[in-house]
Amino acid sequence: MNKSIFWRFLFIGIAVAAAVVFFLPNTPLFKSMPEWWQKNMPNKGIVLGLDLQGGLHLVYEVEADKAVESTVERYAYTIKEMLQKKKLQTEVKKSGLNIEVTPSSQEIVQALKEGYNNLDISESGSMVTLKLNEKERSFIKDNAVNQALETIRNRIDQFGVAEPTIHRQGQNEIVVQLPGVKDPRRAIDLIGKTALLEFKIVNDDSPVASQLPSSITPGDEEKILGQFADKVPADSQILFEKKVNKETGAVTKFPILVRKDAMLTGALLSEAKVTLDTQFSTPYVSITFNPEGAKRFEEVTGANVKKRLAIVLDDTVYSAPVIQERIGGGSAQITGSYGMEEAKDLVIVLKAGALPAPLKMLQNVTVGPSLGTDSIEAGKMAGLAGTIAVAIFMIFYYRLSGVIADFALLLNIILLFGAMASMNATLSLPGIAGIILAIGMAVDSNVLMFERMRDELRAGKTPRSAVDSGYKKAFWTIFDSHITTLITAAVLYQFGTGPIKGFAVTLGLGVTINLYTALIGTKSVFDLINSNSDVKKLSI
Repeated sequence: MNKSIFWRFLFIGIAVAAAVVFFLPNTPLFKSMPEWWQKNMPNKGIVLGLDLQGGLHLVYEVEADKAVESTVERYAYTIKEMLQKKKLQTEVKKSGLNIEVTPSSQEIVQALKEGYNNLDISESGSMVTLKLNEKERSFIKDNAVNQALETIRNRIDQFGVAEPTIHRQGQNEIVVQLPGVKDPRRAIDLIGKTALLEFKIVNDDSPVASQLPSSITPGDEEKILGQFADKVPADSQILFEKKVNKETGAVTKFPILVRKDAMLTGALLSEAKVTLDTQFSTPYVSITFNPEGAKRFEEVTGANVKKRLAIVLDDTVYSAPVIQERIGGGSAQITGSYGMEEAKDLVIVLKAGALPAPLKMLQNVTVGPSLGTDSIEAGKMAGLAGTIAVAIFMIFYYRLSGVIADFALLLNIILLFGAMASMNATLSLPGIAGIILAIGMAVDSNVLMFERMRDELRAGKTPRSAVDSGYKKAFWTIFDSHITTLITAAVLYQFGTGPIKGFAVTLGLGVTINLYTALIGTKSVFDLINSNSDVKKLSI
């Protein structure tokens, strides 16, 4: 054996060994490996998709109109602040999707046009009306869906689901597939939570605050809201704080009257983490504001000493402590009746950011693992039957050369699964189809070369010359066909979603590996056979 052939076989051996190491976690043998191996060597392998191992399939509709309403509310708040800073006495209120400013004056209109040139401004008597134009509304809705997509993706990544599929569908729908999720209810709660964190001043000065019941039982919220609907000041709202008795588990709610305008929001956070109270061993969430938020928090606490500051998440009050003094440093705590898991989930949603608009669940399908087991077995049988049939045909039709082609086929399958395992790729049913298609292409490449070699042998060439010439003449045909298939796989991966990407990954890897096994692997075997000068005939 000359050095060239030796190095080629050595490289093939190393590639096979690496493939086996990467694929080992998908086999029962991995559990019997030493502990140091399981810790230091690859331990993930190929991840099974939703259709193979079961999980959650969710479809959400982003209520983008709510994002437009929220934007109008923010504009109303900032317009009010801007006019107050300019010492212009006005009343600013939101009316539907419009903002109404009274009274109207040339100075007020000028200030609004300078600060809000992206809003349509019109005057009617003593009132100035501002509204979003249609282009701006469309942009907000589209951006809300994209933002919700990114927020959900960030939450799922921190939740720890392997290989989730999250993509946009249609105009305002988002599809979420979570393979192998262990706690479906927790995952659904985590995804759907709006996570709008707000800090609001409690309006204890209003007579309504003293009329509210000290506590209510869960379920009576609507009754209380209806009872006080006509009494609540226009700038305030009734929210509820929930507390759980740790000994009995009984839930009690406390109605609280708070100002509608949020002093701060979660958009100004820079950090959130779970901390354990050393005195009572209860978890709470400590938050840190960014520089802008820290300055704002210090201003708010300084201006409202001895008042209560409600910490509100999705219109639920977590706590409402009394502000004892101006608080600098930009740190605060969110305490409440929750356990460690709830505290961790709260941190996840705060870190990932609030959803720009609420989500409405359209579809919730739990795929059982039994379906996946059946699919895997069916895929195994199809692949095994196809491979055996092809291997028998190649041996029958091409004799010893057919055995060499089967060696390349086996090498192709080993390297393909090893490559997928090294990438922790997701294997789905379409992915299995891609593998079977790649196997077919591997055989096709060998057929092309073998027919060329037969032509050369009929022309009277020696076995060594026939092999070299056959590979040389078939090379560009095989190369061109594989490159065009690879381009197709790349396009499918780029623009496809979910199962289509799974098909593209297995097809792309199979085609790439096949180029190596067909043009290098089998050629190395033929060169090894022909290195013996006594070879007079080629079994093909």
